[in-house]
Amino acid sequence: MIETPVPEIPGGPPQDKRVDEIVQRGPGGALALAGIATAIVFALWFLFYFVIFLPRGIIQ
Repeated sequence: MIETPVPEIPGGPPQDKRVDEIVQRGPGGALALAGIATAIVFALWFLFYFVIFLPRGIIQ
């Protein structure tokens, strides 16, 4: 597989330093996305439980 190099910005920092700066910021976006997805799953579960499951009553 042939990798194409990312062009460097003229007058900007070298590519390795840019990558190091990005990596040092951490996975903030990934953690935010995972948190939002988890919140949606919990919200749907509670919605199902309170709107569909509980109103049916005790199954005999």
